[in-house]
Amino acid sequence: MIDSHCHLADHMFAHDLDAVLLRAEEHGIEAMVTIADTLTEAEECIRIAEQHSHIFAAVGVHPHHAKDWDAGDAERLQRLINSSSKVKAVGEIGLDYHYDHSPRDVQQEVFRVQLHLAKELRMPAVVHCRKAIADVRDIIAQVQPQALVIHCCTERWEDVAPLVERGYMLGFTGIATYSRSEDIRACIRACPLERMMIETDAPYLVPQSRRGQRNEPAFVLDVAELIAETKGISLAEVDAQTTRNTLEFYRLV
Repeated sequence: MIDSHCHLADHMFAHDLDAVLLRAEEHGIEAMVTIADTLTEAEECIRIAEQHSHIFAAVGVHPHHAKDWDAGDAERLQRLINSSSKVKAVGEIGLDYHYDHSPRDVQQEVFRVQLHLAKELRMPAVVHCRKAIADVRDIIAQVQPQALVIHCCTERWEDVAPLVERGYMLGFTGIATYSRSEDIRACIRACPLERMMIETDAPYLVPQSRRGQRNEPAFVLDVAELIAETKGISLAEVDAQTTRNTLEFYRLV
């Protein structure tokens, strides 16, 4: 089983990361992809990945931080990508119209620049989308990257189905386990298992059964169990297929 999206460089893991990784191993988590929100954090993600054979990294600028993007950041991002073979994707990039921590036009431009870079380098993109699916779809249609995942998918199936039909992926988190998340579970029922990855977004978005705790990669099992229950298939089938999907998406094989 693979946690396809976690934030191991987050300050919430600063004091006990080794213990977190050990618990993940004890729960059968064979690999993790640690995701950056800023270029500074990207450096730490790469450092962590290079210290552990089963950890890989994605580097990019989250829409919350798009306002801090400057003219040299595209070149800096490319240098980071080229600095290590452990970098497997561009992300976390995208649009967030819920918090609007950065102006929307700035978010769109920074997203577009990074998505173009992912396409040029033939790397997958890890896309954040919150209350912005129409603009996310439009920019994806303009750039046409080879591979991407809508991370922490909370969209209705009809809004993401066109992306899945184009061969893109959806990532599901512990949010799907919340009682109010029937739209997400409906999306899981409709989405082919071949187009899914499982993730924690740790240390955030802890599954319902573990509310009050800090999320961590070991808990990705809860997401796999929810998908198995929702689709009426075995946990083993979910594990095998989502692992295969993640290995292929990030080119870990």
